[in-house]
Amino acid sequence: MGLKMNVFNRYAEYYDALYADKNYKQECDFIEKALRKYSKIKVKSILELGCGTGGHAIPLSLRKYEMTGIDASKVMLNAAKDKIISSGMKLNLKRGDIRNFKFTRKFDSIICMFAVLNYVTSNNDLEKTLKNVKRHLKKGGLFICDIWNGLAVMRILPSIRTKTVKKGMTKIIRTAEPELDAANHLCHNHFTMVILEKDKVVEEIKETHSVRYLFPQEITYYLEKAGFEVLEICEFPKLGCRVDENIWNISVIARG
Repeated sequence: MGLKMNVFNRYAEYYDALYADKNYKQECDFIEKALRKYSKIKVKSILELGCGTGGHAIPLSLRKYEMTGIDASKVMLNAAKDKIISSGMKLNLKRGDIRNFKFTRKFDSIICMFAVLNYVTSNNDLEKTLKNVKRHLKKGGLFICDIWNGLAVMRILPSIRTKTVKKGMTKIIRTAEPELDAANHLCHNHFTMVILEKDKVVEEIKETHSVRYLFPQEITYYLEKAGFEVLEICEFPKLGCRVDENIWNISVIARG
């Protein structure tokens, strides 16, 4: 098992429409609060792993951070570049693998949002990724990520979900059917998207996204093994909130 580089294929074309309701402002506020509370260095440069279409990178750039983003999906990066061009901003985007990307510089902070780390499904790849993050982080800088909490996944259990969104005359109906592989801490999400134009079906897309849920003690172990100090594990996106088996999305803040 490992990281599938092009997991977002046709799905990526409809990504922004599907997540138009995501509160990126609130999440960027959370990132800034964590940086102010825990970073030992002044934060100017931020590297985002799995930057997607720029949902976090663009607003953080508008907040005067020097943003660099990497992503495995060419479609995602092209969408991000279109947004950057239309806004007149400057962001450095690169296509790459979060396990082995290489920059000739280090960053004040590195973030990995929207459960991107959960797509790293093997122990070996998780170790590679976190060691690579550590290599690119300045001493005293923070690594911030949000992940699926294994405690909640095993208690609540994934369920079939359907989401319908509209974009102009286009309607997108997405159904997610989870297949739990508890022994390997995996959830295989089988997505079916039906695309309608003027209520007529024009396309059906099927993709499977396999993610690894992580338990608090488990991610702490891997981060400490990579040389990090874990500062806080909390409900995402709320600093200081206790994590238990009822909280599905959690954030991890670690110092390099």
